[in-house]
Amino acid sequence: MKKGKKVILIVGIVVLAMALWLAFCGWQWSWGPFAKLHDRKLASLPGNAEAYAPENAGEVENSPLAGKHIVFLGSSITQGYASMGTSFADYIALRNGCTITKEAVPGTTLSGGSPNAYIPRMKRLDREMKVELFVCQLSTNDTWKNKPLGEISADGCYDTSTVAGAIEYIIFYAKETWGCPVLFYTNPPFEDEKYPEMVALLHEIADKWGITVIDMWSDKSFNRITEEQHSLYMADHIHPTRAGYLEWWTPYMEPYLYAALND
Repeated sequence: MKKGKKVILIVGIVVLAMALWLAFCGWQWSWGPFAKLHDRKLASLPGNAEAYAPENAGEVENSPLAGKHIVFLGSSITQGYASMGTSFADYIALRNGCTITKEAVPGTTLSGGSPNAYIPRMKRLDREMKVELFVCQLSTNDTWKNKPLGEISADGCYDTSTVAGAIEYIIFYAKETWGCPVLFYTNPPFEDEKYPEMVALLHEIADKWGITVIDMWSDKSFNRITEEQHSLYMADHIHPTRAGYLEWWTPYMEPYLYAALND
């Protein structure tokens, strides 16, 4: 084979390999020019079927949340990353006749100084709006990005570069700004050595501040589901499908929200 043809062949192989890699990235992680392939993959999951669409969420009669405004702060799980943007927050709003502010950006952390971290985004919210409940996700991203746990503050100074400082500052800011009950929620169990340490830390902080923890990590009864249900409810090891949010998470979380209004 002549040298020129060989170079063209090699270039062609490289270009094809790159195209295939980008297509795989788009299909697997919703990244790059083929991101829509990921949406198609998710839409094909049984747990994202039409039966679980927002319009089929149902309605809670005489809901204590009716007419209330709830702020949800979090990352991909609050956003609905694997369920076409519909999460438990949206189902709660639809079922209970309340309005929500869903401040959720995938891949973000509680701690740290990134402009998209939880605290900077929280501080960009309207301070003057009326908020009846503030619900924050205990982010899984802090463990994967090796954010330090830190320590609970003894003097009211919160090191927001740590998980402990960030949690405390979020509670402090929400209470001072909107004067409403604050709740944190955890993920159900998944393989991670550090997340249970974050859950334990959250409970210590919750005891200090008198806030509610919706602890899906530790509740054995909540997690007693069949393999078939798990396959329907989860798109991967941490992201629920629409079915998971609607049938599993939402009915578990709603009573905590009802109770918090009376705190």
